[in-house]
Amino acid sequence: MRQHVLRRLALVVPISVLMIVLAKTGVIDTLTDRYTFRPESWFDDTALVRHLRVVVTHNGMTNIKPDCLLFVVNGNDPPTGSRIDVMQKTSGSCPGPKGELPKLFTLRIDRMNHVIMSDQGSPTLFHPMP
Repeated sequence: MRQHVLRRLALVVPISVLMIVLAKTGVIDTLTDRYTFRPESWFDDTALVRHLRVVVTHNGMTNIKPDCLLFVVNGNDPPTGSRIDVMQKTSGSCPGPKGELPKLFTLRIDRMNHVIMSDQGSPTLFHPMP
């Protein structure tokens, strides 16, 4: 009986530690995004924002927690392309002066060609996302 418990622990503890490490480093988010983001997702605002949240936080564009980012889709743009403002939430567990929404940068999306451009570091001058 004791060996049975030790074998189970020897299996469960390393797997649990591995899952925690993968979750903290963002590997699980990246793998989920690669699996769920399809070509037709470029035309679905919800799926696109979910994808952009992973991309923006994992490629070093911002060090703000993903839950503290707000993506505002411009509803006046044509369906084949759009602009999305990325802002920092400052409510709840998000740091910063309460009630403000500082704009970090704007993303310009070409949905037909699957291209994302950013004006990070140079407002109104767009360049390919890193």
